[in-house]
Amino acid sequence: MSAPGLETHAAADRSGEIRAALWMTGAIASFSLMAVAGRELAGHLDTFEIMTYRSLIGLVVVLGLGAATGRLRDIRTRRLPAHLCRNLFHFAGQNLWFYAVGVIPLAQVFALEFTTPIWVALLAPFVLAERLTRTRLIAAGLGFLGILLVARPGLTPVGPGHLAAALAAVCFCGNVLATKSLSGTDRVWTILFWMTLMQAAMGLACALVDGTMTLPDATSLPFVVAVGICGLTAHLCVTSALAAAPALIVAPMDFLRLPLIALVGMALYDEPLEIAVFAGAGLILAGNLMNLRSGGRR
Repeated sequence: MSAPGLETHAAADRSGEIRAALWMTGAIASFSLMAVAGRELAGHLDTFEIMTYRSLIGLVVVLGLGAATGRLRDIRTRRLPAHLCRNLFHFAGQNLWFYAVGVIPLAQVFALEFTTPIWVALLAPFVLAERLTRTRLIAAGLGFLGILLVARPGLTPVGPGHLAAALAAVCFCGNVLATKSLSGTDRVWTILFWMTLMQAAMGLACALVDGTMTLPDATSLPFVVAVGICGLTAHLCVTSALAAAPALIVAPMDFLRLPLIALVGMALYDEPLEIAVFAGAGLILAGNLMNLRSGGRR
């Protein structure tokens, strides 16, 4: 017979995994809806305008919920330069991502985006003084092979969209490293507030460089709102999933985004289901799991 304490612990683990799965279902839906909304907005707004409206909607939501829950006091920070650094990386990466979803198949965008954790594992030793291990180097090699399978240089044209998606992953890596540093001193609500405020200002400044700012019309407005809401719900769902279960459980769930968005791309935009994209994503997933298992053992 097993000890009651062990049974209770196992039941708690299962409960956490179920909660994590439910939260990741919301995250996958949010990311997928944001990609579709970004594709639909590509012909109406430029990426800077999309980011401006996304951030303004997010700021209104954060302020409204913060006022209702008494969390506005959490927005104070002594690390504004660190917030600025984080948001520069995230703003650049998100603009590149919105550009990519408008010009290349959605499955390729998501597959290339999944290299972000591998870039984090490679660069963390230089930024956060972590150790660069052989496992991390092997994982990076698998990720690089996965990128080659997804993009297939020489066999298919590699355009600006592929480069944008790959660079977006690098920028998201900078965002992750900066967030990891900030999370030691600032709360999630603080990070969300300064993210929406700073990126609204960045988006507005970049959008007005040409002297014009396109307003959403009746056709584009629903997609603008979808981008703004999904950007926040995706962050909330992933954060909640990681709080409910270990990253080793959550990360493979996130990769379910790829087959889903591939089916969405096929259904809405006649994008082909390519075996090479799934094979490349599998190598990237293997590299990410190697890093997670290595970190779990440590």
